[in-house]
Amino acid sequence: MTAPTALRTVLATSPLSTPLKRGELRSSHIALDFVDVSPVHKAFAPMVREQAYDVCELAVVTCLQAVAYKRPVVVLPAVVASRFQRGCLIGYGPRGVLLPQELAGKRVGVRSYTQTTGMWVRAHLTEDYRVATEEIQWVTRDPAHVEEYRDPVFVEHTTSEKSLPDMLRDGEIDAAILGNDLPEGDEFVPLILDAGSKDRAWSDAHGFVPINHMVVASRDLCDRDPEAVREAYNLMCEAERLLPTPQDGHRTTLFGFEQLRAPVEWIIDACMEQGLLPRRLGIDEVFGPAEKILGVLPA
Repeated sequence: MTAPTALRTVLATSPLSTPLKRGELRSSHIALDFVDVSPVHKAFAPMVREQAYDVCELAVVTCLQAVAYKRPVVVLPAVVASRFQRGCLIGYGPRGVLLPQELAGKRVGVRSYTQTTGMWVRAHLTEDYRVATEEIQWVTRDPAHVEEYRDPVFVEHTTSEKSLPDMLRDGEIDAAILGNDLPEGDEFVPLILDAGSKDRAWSDAHGFVPINHMVVASRDLCDRDPEAVREAYNLMCEAERLLPTPQDGHRTTLFGFEQLRAPVEWIIDACMEQGLLPRRLGIDEVFGPAEKILGVLPA
């Protein structure tokens, strides 16, 4: 009997990935050889630059930039992480907190201009408050995962050793966008009031929760063993089907070409407004390579 093909795989630990990591869901054709990368965003640059893994979680903005700049990855129709984003925009309470519509002309810190959380917050600022992306000076530290991308002129790179909360506390920036690393303490306060209800209303209106991370396969694997890609995708689909239905109806995972067509088109529009893509991508350009491998998927 032929041994299963081992696929170097990076997925953050989550309710979806846990049964895969525990070996509760298996395939006779492949074995998902999980590589522990924490935080998971540290796997993104090696994946799009070097094909460091066979299957890898990847931020949606990086996915689209990888397609635009023809990096050797294939975007699969798999969302493994989504979340509400408005609460990620914070100010420093003791100095007085700006209203979101007052951010034009101010300095806002974010880890990287291409960070997906930043993309979503900027999109909400434009959609809700008519604050255009270029009206704000964005202060960043990390470059894009896709090396070919260059930040717009309204983005500044700092060499400061300080964290974003420290820069905010010291008055070097007027607001900050943070993801899983939101600081604790009453001194840092959200700029968007009632963010949770606004997020839920947005999701109900658009039919999806803001997407953070999708999954890609290396071009080498797709060329070498497309059946392995199909098996890996099917395992993730099986894991996703085992997830309980959220009581509030807001799923943070989403699989399938048709299910992702409208959400990804919305994100492409936001990326174009923010200067995150060199040109507008067509949805077939994003998912066409995966469709050739996966074929027609059930609705």
